[in-house]
Amino acid sequence: MTMPRRYFLKSGAIALATMGLSPSFLRRTVFAMELPAAAKGKVLICLFQRGAADALNIVVPFGDRWYRQLRPSIAIPEPLRGQGTAAALDLDGFFGLHPSLAPLKPLWDRGLLAPIHAVGSPSSTRSHFDAQDYMESGTPDVKSTADGWLNRYLATSGTCEANCAPTPFRAVAMTQQTPRMLEGAAPTVAMNSLEEFSVRGGGDQVTRLEALYRTGSADVVHGAGKDMFEAVKMLKSANPLQYQPQNGATYPRTPFGNHLRQIAQLIKSNVGLEVAFADVGGWDTHVNQGAVQGQLAQRLDDFASSIAALTADLGDRMEDVVILTMSEFGRMAKQNGNGGTDHGHAGAMFAIGGAVKGRKVYGRWPGLAPEQLYEGRDLALTTDFRTVFAEVTRAHLGATRLDAMFPGFTPTDRLGLLG
Repeated sequence: MTMPRRYFLKSGAIALATMGLSPSFLRRTVFAMELPAAAKGKVLICLFQRGAADALNIVVPFGDRWYRQLRPSIAIPEPLRGQGTAAALDLDGFFGLHPSLAPLKPLWDRGLLAPIHAVGSPSSTRSHFDAQDYMESGTPDVKSTADGWLNRYLATSGTCEANCAPTPFRAVAMTQQTPRMLEGAAPTVAMNSLEEFSVRGGGDQVTRLEALYRTGSADVVHGAGKDMFEAVKMLKSANPLQYQPQNGATYPRTPFGNHLRQIAQLIKSNVGLEVAFADVGGWDTHVNQGAVQGQLAQRLDDFASSIAALTADLGDRMEDVVILTMSEFGRMAKQNGNGGTDHGHAGAMFAIGGAVKGRKVYGRWPGLAPEQLYEGRDLALTTDFRTVFAEVTRAHLGATRLDAMFPGFTPTDRLGLLG
């Protein structure tokens, strides 16, 4: 039997043969097999807001008098008694959250949420493609980097001790293709949904595929086949179709909400997940961005509600989980003539988790006065994104080879995000 190579992704991601798999085959070969127990360890969840999210209307600097002058029609009102959802949610008297991020405010109150402001890439590019590439490769302004910084972590470090069973679900991206961040030599899994992660097809095809897998007689199966079948067995044993969120968690019925729901399932199924990735688009708000309501507010509602559901669903497991959000760059400090914002420079991140030292906005605030803006138009950068990535992976996952993860970069600042 000859199988097209498109059935297998050889660049670090476990591939699936899209040939169909009958339920009877699953009952015979998956549920009857014993699987080694994977260790319960630390988990890092990276969430990428693709399109350049507007940091100034997400973590609102209402205490900076220039903020409202730069954004006369799209500024978020400062918190005042009685305004409720029509104003920023006060954090520390200077910064507030966009009101659509209200589902995240209890995490701040509990000390689980830490925004990082004026953070991003030192590259001056305003190209979405280049900026995303630099953030995911971990090498700003270097286009020749072949792998992603998170894959380099996987290749050089790990939280699994010597007696841990190897697992194909150590790193999972809830995406159709392997994201740039996870490309590289270390094995990863990319899938759009748990339900689709399977080998499909008629019984005869699957029998022949298994035969090739056992004998290794076809190079297309020899390398990826073993990992593929182990991954299918582990996932089916987790019974994804029967999963019920816990602790009253209600995920939005959106692609992003569904991806976070399935990440929670993988964590609680103890399949050895250490790194998870998901992304969500729609942040390129050049026109009609809105303020308290509008295009950005709708995106933030899905974003916050999904993350809040994930944290509720995981419950006590959040002690071992850190969620890190990111976007390729921020947006111009001054609104444009179309009621939106153009591509900018520095942005904002969120770190969420039991080990996070919350109830504090991290990063040095550069100010929004004309002389304080980057190139006279953007929020200036005061924290390199690699500082955040390095600190989180070192403190949370125990990364030791930061030189390999971020070649040519040595963090000079310590934010103190994690306890």
